[in-house]
Amino acid sequence: MAVRAAKATNRPLPAERLLDVAADLFDREGIRAVGIERLIAEADVARASLYQSFGSKDALVVAYLERADRADRVRYAQAVKALGTDPAGRVAAFFRLAAAGMRRRRFRGCLYVNAATEFPDATHPVHAVVVAHRRWQHAEFAAAARQAGAVDPQRLATRLQLLYDGALVGAKADHEVGPLEEAATLAAELLSTR
Repeated sequence: MAVRAAKATNRPLPAERLLDVAADLFDREGIRAVGIERLIAEADVARASLYQSFGSKDALVVAYLERADRADRVRYAQAVKALGTDPAGRVAAFFRLAAAGMRRRRFRGCLYVNAATEFPDATHPVHAVVVAHRRWQHAEFAAAARQAGAVDPQRLATRLQLLYDGALVGAKADHEVGPLEEAATLAAELLSTR
């Protein structure tokens, strides 16, 4: 009896199980392709748990993206912690993390771009999460550009972000990390020419 109680207390709460299942399914199959019934079944929760925890599938999607965004920011902070003021290293970290993510999961492309594609309405809450993630990334690129002495750090950040976006598309199309690695080299060149 004590073993069963211990197992029950170690089991994630329904909201966490829903987020874990959503992350796996949305990543593999796309957001709109996965229905509520499947999410509930695979998370092994009652239908009421979805609505009590999130209110709707769209709100679950927002929570999934927000959790991914928090994790991305933490991974980036950890990756650049030892770099100090090395601007090229800070920019390269984005490309390295994307390549590592591609190797780690069944890569269907950038989850934020995929979400924006599936939810094209600019007033939808999903769009707000995508925009917030992209603004954070742009701000990090701009900070690195300022550290590198760029004449126009915002413009260089925009170029770096475009290069990053293109590399993600190339990696998705080619099913390999080569475009990310090549883009990292180009980013370093852009940064050095300021």
